[in-house]
Amino acid sequence: MQKVYTKIDSIIGNVVTVRATNVRNGDLALVGDSYATVIKLDNDKVSLQVFAGAQGISTTDAVRFLGHPMMVSFSEHLLGRIFNGAGVPRDNGPALTENMIPIGGPSFNPAKRVMPKKMIRTGIPMIDMFNTLVESQKLPIFSISGEPYNELLARIAMQAEVDVIILGGMGLKYDDYLEFRDTLEKGGAMSHTVMFIHTASDPIVECTLVPDMSLAVAEQFALEGKKVLVLLTDMTNFADAQKEMAITMEQVPSNRGYPGDLYSSLASRYEKAVDIEGAGSITILGVTTMPGDDVTHPVPDNTGYITEGQYYLKNGHIEPFGSLSRLKQNVNGETRDDHRALMDGMIRLYAQYKESLEKKSMGFLMSDWDDKLLKYGELFESKLMDLAVNIPLEEALDLGWSILAECFEPNETGLKSSLIQERWPKKDALT
Repeated sequence: MQKVYTKIDSIIGNVVTVRATNVRNGDLALVGDSYATVIKLDNDKVSLQVFAGAQGISTTDAVRFLGHPMMVSFSEHLLGRIFNGAGVPRDNGPALTENMIPIGGPSFNPAKRVMPKKMIRTGIPMIDMFNTLVESQKLPIFSISGEPYNELLARIAMQAEVDVIILGGMGLKYDDYLEFRDTLEKGGAMSHTVMFIHTASDPIVECTLVPDMSLAVAEQFALEGKKVLVLLTDMTNFADAQKEMAITMEQVPSNRGYPGDLYSSLASRYEKAVDIEGAGSITILGVTTMPGDDVTHPVPDNTGYITEGQYYLKNGHIEPFGSLSRLKQNVNGETRDDHRALMDGMIRLYAQYKESLEKKSMGFLMSDWDDKLLKYGELFESKLMDLAVNIPLEEALDLGWSILAECFEPNETGLKSSLIQERWPKKDALT
């Protein structure tokens, strides 16, 4: 039964306070005609964050507690649709009200999880070949403002070999939202995509709901046997929204003003990544922008303890040294027999290229070996690191061998003789 209270104690910013009993944290309420969520309980003193803002609300407006947390509709009708952080359609389509499910539930039972062992192909060599994305993995993309991380996510959304894409946008510029929508529609990926988009001009509380909305829907699709990829951008905006709400609730701030439960807030979302025994899977890629390119900032710092590696996006490339997929060894041995050896050998040579590049910039005398490394590094960056490159894994591996053969003699690569005999390109194949 819904409880109605007609006396609001205070209105501070977008937070209203009312005296009420038998109310739970996270419960949904109606303040006048506006939705709100319970964000703080102090005995019978209940604080609610109003989604659309408290402008126009008076202390005599009715507060109606609905007795349940925020919910979202789940069905196949979600596919191809775009919603805001409160689950309201952005695409002028009909509202969906059937089969409502709560958001923000617990992580999946660990006893029902399966060891990650299946590759997700993206067509991006720096992912597929060097830091393979694995089903049920949780990986952040560490970046700074100005890098093309949203373009990278759109590429992954169009090309990833999965059944369902769920895109959660937090604090997006309106142009970025339109770019996502137009790219996915033109690329033909919108038919198996669901978008929950919070823009910078939307109510701050909706920003904190986007990951929970996205992951609640993802879990239902996974239980139906679907392979789901959840793309979240930007988790730093999510953490900043949590900080703003914590300040409103007068919580004691922790590192750089963030709430003390920042780690738990991030972990409870990332830990939704799962491969379900006898059903589907949820894989999470979340952009984390680093203010001032500072990896010790609380958001990337906490994220690094939760996730299974990271992709570093720098200078428009996925950086080969800072990036790491800790689960890639679970699948690299199953792709092609030369995958792991070629990956290790090419990165080792690229590291030597960086040293030769530094020698050249400092004016040192360059050897023939340095010249070979410089040629190799340029080919590696243009043919494999460039994010515009879109080729299958097998083609990327063959291209790797061609680059090596163009720059080095077989015995200079440090690769096994048996692999070289099997895979080294014939001279006529290079011309």
